[in-house]
Amino acid sequence: MIQDGAGEVGDAMSVVGAAAVSAAEAAAAGRALAACRGTDAAAASGANGPLRRLGRLDRRAFDRVAAARLPGLEYVLPRLSRLADHGVLWFGTAMAMGASPQARPRRAALRGAIAIAVASPVVNIVGKQAFRRKRPVVDLVPPIRIRWTLPTSHAFPSGHSASAAAFATGVALEAPAALAVPVAATAAAVAFSRVYTGAHYPGDVLAGLGIGVVAGLGTRLAWPARPPVARVSRSSSERVSVAEDGTGMVAVVNPGAGADSETGLNLVPGHADMALALLERDLPAAEVVRLQRDDDFDKVFDGAARRAEVLAVVGGDGTVNAAARAALRHRVPLLVMPGGTFDHFARALGVETPAAALAAYRDGVLGRVDVAYVTPVRKEGDEGLLFLNTASFGAYTELVDRRRRLERRLGKWPALAVAAVRTLRHSEPVEIAVNGRRRKVWLAFVGNGDYGARGATPSWREHLDDGRLDIRMITTGDRVPRVRAVAAILAGHLHVVPGYRAWSAESLELDAAGDGLRLAHDGEVSTVPATVRITKAAGALTVFLPPAQRA
Repeated sequence: MIQDGAGEVGDAMSVVGAAAVSAAEAAAAGRALAACRGTDAAAASGANGPLRRLGRLDRRAFDRVAAARLPGLEYVLPRLSRLADHGVLWFGTAMAMGASPQARPRRAALRGAIAIAVASPVVNIVGKQAFRRKRPVVDLVPPIRIRWTLPTSHAFPSGHSASAAAFATGVALEAPAALAVPVAATAAAVAFSRVYTGAHYPGDVLAGLGIGVVAGLGTRLAWPARPPVARVSRSSSERVSVAEDGTGMVAVVNPGAGADSETGLNLVPGHADMALALLERDLPAAEVVRLQRDDDFDKVFDGAARRAEVLAVVGGDGTVNAAARAALRHRVPLLVMPGGTFDHFARALGVETPAAALAAYRDGVLGRVDVAYVTPVRKEGDEGLLFLNTASFGAYTELVDRRRRLERRLGKWPALAVAAVRTLRHSEPVEIAVNGRRRKVWLAFVGNGDYGARGATPSWREHLDDGRLDIRMITTGDRVPRVRAVAAILAGHLHVVPGYRAWSAESLELDAAGDGLRLAHDGEVSTVPATVRITKAAGALTVFLPPAQRA
């Protein structure tokens, strides 16, 4: 009996327990159902919101691209996408562009690399972590397009697209269209490949492209984009007789321009040789004069200009300076052919290569550019010095002197680096009166025309015939702000240095204490009288204008 009762009690308790469990499960199921219904209701209520609509549109666009069949691209685009991993494609392109002898591709490569350095952390550190969007489901993407492991990072925004757009935008700001267009087309292909291979939704790619474009354009805040050429007005009153075979041209070539002082090797290989080859092949009747190291440049150019209808010069800025003096003295037009280390004047004019100079000669279009003179105040009739680009005194002149003393042992470029460090550490300000006001000047720059950049020695102008001098100085008290000045010079923002002054004028008078003033002008260094006046001769020099000036 007792056992029977105990069994009945146990059975009853089992029934009660089972009922309790069933009730709990039913309650949990009810809560889950209610939650699902609430979620569905919330989703239904936001189904027509703008983000939902964009999401559906994004997925629909992805599905259409996934279903598309583009013969041949199944093999090309996946490999292109893979090649762009970690910026390999763009940095490799930048290295190739950096090896160009022309300045514009080199600047474009540097700007594109800087733009990637800005865009990449914005996308990968900020964007992806903020949105954490999952990658697309690639069921509809043919396996042939998914040849490598799909990325596991967040999808939004697309880092590949941002890097592609950043590099292409940076290049477009500096490079000619012949280079910028292929780079832009490749960037667009990389961006499309990210959707085509299933790595991103189209919205991810569009966001990445937008970030990349903004990063590329934003580089102009720290480093303004320079115009392709400094504009020059055409001369409507002058005509020149252009002979197909070069009759009447005297071309003076400086084979040593841009060469290492010790070895004689040209640091810009091919320019002088290319110019000579072009002259001998296309202008066989032109007279060619080769400068020797010990020649008196002024005497050689004076004789050449005296017997020339057109004076051509192949060399760097110092050689072009000597040619300009002779061309002005004998009133003959000057054809500039680059052949030096920097070729600032030729590049400002738009003559990047000897072939461009030859095209300018054949077109026969002339223009007039300004020249600047440094003349002694107390010596009447002294012609003084001429400069086409810049004149400097203070620390920069010391830098050039130190570099020349070192380059026989170290070579030109290592000597320049060592000289820069020593000059910035040890140079002292120059006591000088500027327009009658006594100052201590640590660094001074005078440009023939207004320069666009804000560094210590800017390298580009918008015009070569504006009639103005661009004057920039760092004046100091008892202490030179060396660390801050060095950082500002390297960053190209000299205006943040205490004592920085900049203005534009038609003339400048300098009165230095002592016997004379050391002055660097167009890459050369001279000692001028203690009291000098710097003036402009507007439109004094007649030059041939290349096709770039007429674009």
